[in-house]
Amino acid sequence: MTDDTSGTLDEALERLHASGPEHDGWLSNHAPMAVEALVRHGQGRTVHRWLDRYRDKLQEMPDSYARITEENWREALGDPRRLADWPAYFDRALADRPWRDVLAVWWPRLLPGIAGGATHPVIRVGHAVRTLLDDPGTTTAPRTAELAHALGYWAARHAPLPPLRQQPGPASGSAADALAAVEPVADQSGGIRARLARLTAFPTWPPTPRPGRTAAQQPTSRTTAPDAADPAEEARRRLTELVRAATHRYATHGHGSPVMLVHAATAPNAVLRVLPALPRELWAPSLDAAWAASAAVTAVYAPREPFPADRLPSAAGVTPEEVFARAAAHGDEHAIKLTDTALDVAQGPDPLALAAALHACAMIDPAL
Repeated sequence: MTDDTSGTLDEALERLHASGPEHDGWLSNHAPMAVEALVRHGQGRTVHRWLDRYRDKLQEMPDSYARITEENWREALGDPRRLADWPAYFDRALADRPWRDVLAVWWPRLLPGIAGGATHPVIRVGHAVRTLLDDPGTTTAPRTAELAHALGYWAARHAPLPPLRQQPGPASGSAADALAAVEPVADQSGGIRARLARLTAFPTWPPTPRPGRTAAQQPTSRTTAPDAADPAEEARRRLTELVRAATHRYATHGHGSPVMLVHAATAPNAVLRVLPALPRELWAPSLDAAWAASAAVTAVYAPREPFPADRLPSAAGVTPEEVFARAAAHGDEHAIKLTDTALDVAQGPDPLALAAALHACAMIDPAL
């Protein structure tokens, strides 16, 4: 991360925390995520100008409905009337306990609802945790407050996927082939909540042994995982593979829904960013949830046919810094976030990941 010695990120977060997590019904407030990415990639000087342009999408935090406590949190989970109450609950929790301890308790409670809020809440948590991991010795109040807002948003919009049948996974065992095997839902109309309700089945992935499963419950594969003796490390490796595959697939299939298909890559990448802050026993279930989120978005938005390879933008001779500068100039929050994830992938280097970022900027309307 570019050192934010100017305090720009903290100033931006303080500016944003008077705003609610949504606007115009239930559209997500992307500003905290976008400004974190801008600062991280050396575009801090653009942050306040970007926020000035985005301010019409900001709405005040809604009124409190009822206080959430240790006794009643279960009944409040997934209740959007509590959009203000949940951040207040996490503010209190984070004042009393270290943020990693709070995260370790709530992460497994929230994972089943990873698709809630169109995956934006978990993505916001990923950005918040990334800032807290940067320099644990200098955690600031605005960054801790951002984690409270992000976890609160997830709790309020918590929404499990419908029961799903498990279909055979790809023989190769690769994430790319698993995403290619996801069958699009027949009716890709309406908002994401209506689309997700039509899901019926996913391919089994990843094809690696999991603690707590019997032999009959284990997925089968022709491949043997190199890190099978260390399930946590294998989960991290597989999750990294999934983020790469979803980013590549955006380059070839993002045209089906340029905005919404961003989340097939950014949601699992948010989970990957949180792993270092979690107990290792939570890494494997985190991979399962990340796969469910990526596969769900793919199923309800992806087209059946890929974009012609000869029409994809070329990343030849373009540096990752130049690609992000283009996204910052473009200004759309989804283009910024997809590019942020693509740069994580492109540390390889990875020209196709950079091409995916350039394609996002080409397909998504720029901010005015």
